[in-house]
Amino acid sequence: MTDLRYPVGKFKLDGDITEAGRRDLIESIARAPAKLRAAVEGLSPEQLDTPYRPDGWTVRQVVHHLPDSHLNAYIRFRLALTEDEPAIKTYEQERWAELEDARTAPVDLSLALLESLHRRWVLLLRALPPAAFARTFRHPELGVVTLDQQLRMYEWHGRHHVAHVTSLRQRMGWT
Repeated sequence: MTDLRYPVGKFKLDGDITEAGRRDLIESIARAPAKLRAAVEGLSPEQLDTPYRPDGWTVRQVVHHLPDSHLNAYIRFRLALTEDEPAIKTYEQERWAELEDARTAPVDLSLALLESLHRRWVLLLRALPPAAFARTFRHPELGVVTLDQQLRMYEWHGRHHVAHVTSLRQRMGWT
């Protein structure tokens, strides 16, 4: 049986990224908001409030989580680009997902936020010279993280959560 927590597999940090591979990751990040919007298109409020797996977040919480998380990633990129190995702060994503807005707000708010954020983030990413992706920040749990690693992580993160929604739709027959 497939692990419903990881519909695209667990994140793996495999080797170095080539320039072509980096461009592919950036293009995937650019497409993520449209994929998320398509994944939730036409869902009813009841469907949006359905957990994607037992004991998991609802579809609505997943949608609101993506801009929360990707805003943090965007800021981490900017910090690493403008400071020497800055220490970043983590956030309690489980607790953020339980806040009232994450449980009840219309998903269009976060879809629009994610779209705007990704347009800005991708503009930055496409403008960076290859050497910039070797810049680092210090994560309290992961240690030193390169921007290449962060790029790979957040490309996976978008696909991962879109797949939570699309796999639920498929299992439930919500086509």
